[in-house]
Amino acid sequence: MIEFLIGTSLAASAGLNAWMPLFLLGLADRFLPAVNLPAGWSWIGSDIALWILGALLALEIVADKIPALDSINDVIQSVLRPASGGIVFGAGASAETVAVDNPSTFFSQNTWVPIVTGIVIALVVHVTKATGRLAANTVTAGLAAPVLSTAEDGASFLLAALAIIVPVLAGLLLIGLIVAVIMLFRRRRRTRGDVVVSEIPRHEPPGAASS
Repeated sequence: MIEFLIGTSLAASAGLNAWMPLFLLGLADRFLPAVNLPAGWSWIGSDIALWILGALLALEIVADKIPALDSINDVIQSVLRPASGGIVFGAGASAETVAVDNPSTFFSQNTWVPIVTGIVIALVVHVTKATGRLAANTVTAGLAAPVLSTAEDGASFLLAALAIIVPVLAGLLLIGLIVAVIMLFRRRRRTRGDVVVSEIPRHEPPGAASS
């Protein structure tokens, strides 16, 4: 259960920022004694991987805050974020962490299950993020991009960090984010519905004008 929570939170983090959970997972494996990635994923904590992931993370953080460029970045990330989600779910769910000292053999023996699960979770989060960003940019002429991007980076960081250290809190944060997104979409649909209703012309009954 905890392993699934860790993997889900990491994959959701990847859906917001492809490189954030990979970078944090690599740093944790490198510097936290309690965190040990399985042999198949140990490359994430290597020197060259950390340098590359750090550079890519910095690049995405900057690019995602520039109007128009953020939309192009989202298109490119349509492949990278799900791929990252599959990797971090597979690595995180089968790793020894602060909360898990004996990972479930299910994830280590059925390696394709966590990878596919992570891909799906990250893809759903990515599509939601990209759709919301496009709508916000349309309404605000791109002015909302830096604010939304900063919030998304913060959420991605918290999800990944908490997944590694306190996965239960990561799960609660993820639930809170899901509820917030649902409420925002419902509010947006309700607002659009009110606008449509207000634009419908009202016909006066015959003779009303003469009376």
